[in-house]
Amino acid sequence: MAPQPFFTDRGTPIATRHLLEAFSELGYETDVLTFPMGQPLEIRGVRLIRIPNVLRLRTVPVGFSLRKLWLDLFLFRWLARCLRDNEYACVSALEEAAFVAALVAPRFGVPVVYDMQSSLADQMTRLVPFRSRMSRSLFERLERWLFDHVDLVMTSAGLAERVKRASPNARVREWRYPAVAGEGSPGDVDELRAQLGLDGSEPVILYSGSFKNYQGLSNLLEAMSSVLQSVPSAVLLLVGAEQGADDDGVRRVARGLPARSLRILERQPHATMPRYLALAHVVVSPRLFGENLPIKVLEYLAAGRAIVATAIPAHHTVLDDWRALLVEPQADALAAGLISLLLDGERRGELERNARRFAEEHLGWLGFVHSVGEVLSEVGVDGHAR
Repeated sequence: MAPQPFFTDRGTPIATRHLLEAFSELGYETDVLTFPMGQPLEIRGVRLIRIPNVLRLRTVPVGFSLRKLWLDLFLFRWLARCLRDNEYACVSALEEAAFVAALVAPRFGVPVVYDMQSSLADQMTRLVPFRSRMSRSLFERLERWLFDHVDLVMTSAGLAERVKRASPNARVREWRYPAVAGEGSPGDVDELRAQLGLDGSEPVILYSGSFKNYQGLSNLLEAMSSVLQSVPSAVLLLVGAEQGADDDGVRRVARGLPARSLRILERQPHATMPRYLALAHVVVSPRLFGENLPIKVLEYLAAGRAIVATAIPAHHTVLDDWRALLVEPQADALAAGLISLLLDGERRGELERNARRFAEEHLGWLGFVHSVGEVLSEVGVDGHAR
């Protein structure tokens, strides 16, 4: 169950695609119950089942919205129909769809795996209408109920401890998604450099991902003012802009930087990101808070880039001082970290080698497929039935 436009070339849907590809490689057939909108996806043994689009919606924003809530109501009815008409080995449910699965699937004797990409309680209580102590208590109780009423909680890296604190008896395991390094050819990188108006002498700092407030881009842009005092030719490349309030806020802050020192690009197809990573001297994840690891960090590691990241719990799940420069989530700390790596090529090269070595040893595809097989066995799935 994927309560989102699927497939969409962004974080959680990409993680879901990895999971589906692993199911396919293990020989299972999978039905994906998802929203009406999204790109088609061709994976052997995978069938997309889209709920009706009664209101003819074209888009659904990331995060909570009335449009998303409306579509979630259809998931309840359609899950019951799917379970009635098919013999499933288990239901794997993302995000709020896990509540639907926990209510419906047990009636059919089907185990439920909650695929927890982030904390729903944490997401909801950061919204203005739900910031009261009473709201937080309510959402935390609902989340705890969910942990206690599914057969297994599979979290993205960094969230398992939250589950254990909330529900000590819950069965929980942590995903570590694969990071397969794509290669940006020299020709592709040269072409990209020309498109961006760069002559090759500028050190490039790359951020990729959403422009949401929690990503810390305001701190990064403030840090860039200090970086330019020490490295005047540096260029900050922000990839991931989408029309909306968050992007407008980033652009307002960015007006304080010289135009020659900043490039803001819209979200790019995932397949094209290796050339952006190959272009970068330093990559950065300035996130302010959060317990779930951003997938981009895994891709930074696989690409063998020198990483500056904030020292928050999510980043600590895969990063340490051996393979990244970890700094406090503040503008001055980010600036100091970026300057040090831009000016110290030896240290930058050491971090690049260590990052790539870690990815090769711990973030490979075969290891991920094996872990998916272990999860299925843990909830009693041992055949190749749909």
